[in-house]
Amino acid sequence: MNRDYSLSEIATYLEAELRGNSEARITGLSSLSSATGGDLSFLSNAKYVDQLTNCQAGAVMLVAEQASNYAGNCLVLDNPYAGYAKISAWFDTAPEHSPEVHPSAVVDTTAVIAGDTYIGPNVVIEAGVRIGAGCSLAANSFVGARSALGEGCSIGPNVTIYHDVVIGSHVRIHSGTVIGSDGFGFAPAGSDGWHKIHQLGGVEIGNKVEIGACCAIDRGAIDDTIIGDNVILDNHIHLAHNVIVGDNTAMAAGVIIAGSSTIGRNCTFAGASGAIGHLSICDNVHLTVCTLVTKNITEPGSYSSGMIPTAPSLAWKKNALRFGQLDVMARRLKTLEKKS
Repeated sequence: MNRDYSLSEIATYLEAELRGNSEARITGLSSLSSATGGDLSFLSNAKYVDQLTNCQAGAVMLVAEQASNYAGNCLVLDNPYAGYAKISAWFDTAPEHSPEVHPSAVVDTTAVIAGDTYIGPNVVIEAGVRIGAGCSLAANSFVGARSALGEGCSIGPNVTIYHDVVIGSHVRIHSGTVIGSDGFGFAPAGSDGWHKIHQLGGVEIGNKVEIGACCAIDRGAIDDTIIGDNVILDNHIHLAHNVIVGDNTAMAAGVIIAGSSTIGRNCTFAGASGAIGHLSICDNVHLTVCTLVTKNITEPGSYSSGMIPTAPSLAWKKNALRFGQLDVMARRLKTLEKKS
């Protein structure tokens, strides 16, 4: 793959204003502090602006205000970080596979697979599967009966996609993730222990979704578990059965959403945050680290649940209740102090 571009080529692709030598050659991406003459770098956080003084990059992506004080080659953008994200595809070192079916793959004769798909070693594709054009399925991945993948999907090694899962186009799923395993459904049966509730729904995933490594997305009990378009999920995330995640929502590592909860569009969940089951979170809600949602959220905004120290459960519940009353108590105390 070519990784040698003129600065003018990159500027055209990014729709950026080019200041400096348009014929400068760019062969890689790097940080401001480690960049050398063939590298393209970027400045998106003003606290690193001092690094521009000694930056050796072949060019830097900057906003106009910062570019006016920079002597080197630069690309002026309203959002340099977005520019970096977009151009990073040109320098991706991940191997590209030519369309083929590896001899060790097991593909059911009823599966319908586009001709330009890569199917790697030991991949198993069961009956009735449909796979769109330009997909890639890495070694040891599995696609269960009647599941479907749209165009341009990238399925990492050791990914398991159970039966009756529908995945949109341009979806990327990283290694070790499981889509469509049974939700945690059991009915207490007294002396008989537990009766398993067989999970009859599936999973529906929209377009341009990215799912990190070692995630678990359960199938629905009756209706489907649903993930909207442009959702991004970090590693080690669990979405339980019948969860619905709205378009453009992002979740960092360790997020857990219990069953039958609905998450709105354009939400962000910081690491180790989560929600209990059977609740609703509206659009444009942002949870900070380790926030646990225990009731419906109906107004957009940022929410936190704090880090109340560990204690015996009864004491913890009392402390949590008092924590929610602190502001009112403080105001009352201030009023009393004024009167005294």
